[in-house]
Amino acid sequence: MATETLDVKGLNCPMPILKAKKAIKSMKKGDKLEVLSTDPGSAQDFVSFCRSTGNELLEADDKDGVYRFLIMKSG
Repeated sequence: MATETLDVKGLNCPMPILKAKKAIKSMKKGDKLEVLSTDPGSAQDFVSFCRSTGNELLEADDKDGVYRFLIMKSG
Protein backbone atom coordinates (compact mmCIF):
# COMPACT_ATOMS: atom_id res chain seq x y z
CA MET A 1 0.00 0.00 0.00
CA ALA A 2 1.33 3.41 -0.98
CA THR A 3 2.18 6.10 1.53
CA GLU A 4 1.62 8.75 -1.15
CA THR A 5 0.25 8.81 -4.70
CA LEU A 6 1.67 11.03 -7.42
CA ASP A 7 -0.53 11.56 -10.48
CA VAL A 8 1.59 12.71 -13.43
CA LYS A 9 -0.81 11.59 -16.16
CA GLY A 10 -0.56 13.83 -19.22
CA LEU A 11 3.05 14.82 -18.55
CA ASN A 12 5.92 13.71 -20.76
CA CYS A 13 9.55 12.95 -20.01
CA PRO A 14 11.31 14.21 -17.98
CA MET A 15 8.49 15.62 -15.83
CA PRO A 16 7.22 12.32 -14.30
CA ILE A 17 10.74 11.48 -13.09
CA LEU A 18 11.45 15.00 -11.83
CA LYS A 19 8.18 15.13 -9.88
CA ALA A 20 8.77 11.64 -8.45
CA LYS A 21 12.29 12.61 -7.41
CA LYS A 22 10.94 15.68 -5.59
CA ALA A 23 8.14 13.69 -3.90
CA ILE A 24 10.37 10.85 -2.74
CA LYS A 25 12.95 13.28 -1.36
CA SER A 26 10.47 14.43 1.30
CA MET A 27 9.47 10.87 2.28
CA LYS A 28 10.91 8.68 5.03
CA LYS A 29 12.92 5.52 4.47
CA GLY A 30 10.51 2.63 3.83
CA ASP A 31 7.69 4.89 2.60
CA LYS A 32 6.11 3.88 -0.68
CA LEU A 33 5.33 6.22 -3.57
CA GLU A 34 2.74 5.22 -6.14
CA VAL A 35 3.22 6.98 -9.49
CA LEU A 36 0.52 7.10 -12.19
CA SER A 37 1.74 8.11 -15.66
CA THR A 38 0.54 8.05 -19.26
CA ASP A 39 4.00 8.53 -20.79
CA PRO A 40 4.96 5.25 -22.54
CA GLY A 41 8.64 6.02 -21.94
CA SER A 42 8.07 6.10 -18.19
CA ALA A 43 8.24 2.29 -18.00
CA GLN A 44 11.95 2.27 -18.77
CA ASP A 45 12.53 5.66 -17.10
CA PHE A 46 11.38 4.44 -13.68
CA VAL A 47 13.47 1.27 -13.89
CA SER A 48 16.53 3.45 -14.59
CA PHE A 49 15.50 5.97 -11.92
CA CYS A 50 15.30 3.31 -9.23
CA ARG A 51 18.57 1.70 -10.30
CA SER A 52 20.43 5.04 -10.19
CA THR A 53 18.90 6.31 -6.92
CA GLY A 54 18.94 3.03 -4.97
CA ASN A 55 15.19 3.12 -4.38
CA GLU A 56 13.32 -0.15 -4.90
CA LEU A 57 10.78 -0.61 -7.67
CA LEU A 58 8.25 -2.92 -6.03
CA GLU A 59 5.61 -3.00 -8.77
CA ALA A 60 5.26 -1.82 -12.35
CA ASP A 61 2.22 -2.41 -14.50
CA ASP A 62 0.00 -0.74 -17.05
CA LYS A 63 -3.71 -0.82 -17.65
CA ASP A 64 -5.61 1.04 -20.36
CA GLY A 65 -2.63 3.31 -21.12
CA VAL A 66 -1.95 4.23 -17.49
CA TYR A 67 1.39 3.10 -16.13
CA ARG A 68 1.56 2.46 -12.38
CA PHE A 69 4.75 2.21 -10.37
CA LEU A 70 5.21 1.50 -6.67
CA ILE A 71 8.57 2.69 -5.38
CA MET A 72 9.94 2.20 -1.87
CA LYS A 73 12.34 4.83 -0.58
CA SER A 74 15.56 3.09 0.41
CA GLY A 75 17.77 5.78 1.78
